[in-house]
Amino acid sequence: MRLLFVHRYFPTQYRHLVTHYASHGHEVVALGDKLELLHDRPHYQGVKLLGYDGPTAETVPAKTLAIDSRARDAVARGYVVAIGAERFRRSGFIPDVVFAHIGWGEGIFLKDVFPEAKLLLYCEFFYRARGADVGFDTAEFPVTADSTFHIRSHNAPFLMALDASDHGVAPTRWQWSQFPNVYQPQISVIHDGIDTDVVAPGLGQREEELVTYVARSLEPHRGFHIFMRAIPEIQRRRPNARIVIVGGDDVSYSPRLPDGDTYRARMSRELEGKIDFSRVTFLGHIPYRDYIALLQKSAVHVYLTYPFVLSWSLLEAMAAGCLVIGSRTAPVEEVIDDGRNGFLVDFFSPEAIASKVEEVLSQQKTMQPLRENARRTVIERYDLKRVCLPAQISLVEQLAAGKCGRFGSQTAN
Repeated sequence: MRLLFVHRYFPTQYRHLVTHYASHGHEVVALGDKLELLHDRPHYQGVKLLGYDGPTAETVPAKTLAIDSRARDAVARGYVVAIGAERFRRSGFIPDVVFAHIGWGEGIFLKDVFPEAKLLLYCEFFYRARGADVGFDTAEFPVTADSTFHIRSHNAPFLMALDASDHGVAPTRWQWSQFPNVYQPQISVIHDGIDTDVVAPGLGQREEELVTYVARSLEPHRGFHIFMRAIPEIQRRRPNARIVIVGGDDVSYSPRLPDGDTYRARMSRELEGKIDFSRVTFLGHIPYRDYIALLQKSAVHVYLTYPFVLSWSLLEAMAAGCLVIGSRTAPVEEVIDDGRNGFLVDFFSPEAIASKVEEVLSQQKTMQPLRENARRTVIERYDLKRVCLPAQISLVEQLAAGKCGRFGSQTAN
């Protein structure tokens, strides 16, 4: 087959599929934002990787931008990607299947360029004015009419891409449920997959008082502010606890702060004099193998999130045999069965988090069955090689053969 993968930040969710198809003799082309690829240009044997220039006023006709400003950037990006795809077509490359992330607008016009190809969207999230991340944390971010109106325009490019696509994939059932009912039948639920051969419990002993927290960005969407507010009580209850926090000071999903400010700095100011920072380590972004080694040593791992995209880090922590204390929010409840493979606590209660951390640290000898159940959950439902990648490949083959389209679906978790 000929396959085209389109993702602004390539490869992200496609790295395993790309590796599979390239290693099995298929012709694979990948297209990403040139500026992003310059930061971290990935190399995959057998993959032709190309970059496109981001949209500018000079490269996108004014009439293309004459739409609601909320969707302007997405349409502009979709336009420049489509122009690049036109060059592929003229060179003779016509893919059987095109893969595109629903975000950023890259997939909006690809079906117009390749009408004979099947367009498979990665359906990560569909925003809602109620019931998801917007309006969840009103104490920090009160809901306004503008924030509610923004959701409609923010989703416009998603709807355009969905309407042009043949099928979609959502990583969890809750994320799938956020999409409009009319599109759900054409979206399969298949997780990206966790390589449980790589992410596994270590051979050494866990550090008895090590409390870990991990997020790509230290921000409210991942409950960073709540975890920070739990630290004083954790330290009071467990004087020997060592807290290690992994994540960058950038912002991925939460409201932006003024230049020069970060949520870590903001929380440090708020909690000055209440936290013993000599017992708290901020590691920033660390190499993957160091991250896994940290999870293997963790005595208790705290994972908090708004009702939003589920982090790979939760499943990786469980695969590494961590005892996870997670927030009682919909994405986490899909994975953690309270008291069986981890624990759930009120997202907004630092006291509840600290209390559960103390309980786990003081009863570690009784926690091994939960650790084993946590890993078993990931192996049975989210394992890359045995569950998720085979389901992804099966879906692609069905789609390419015309056996799966707008009203066919399957589930791998």
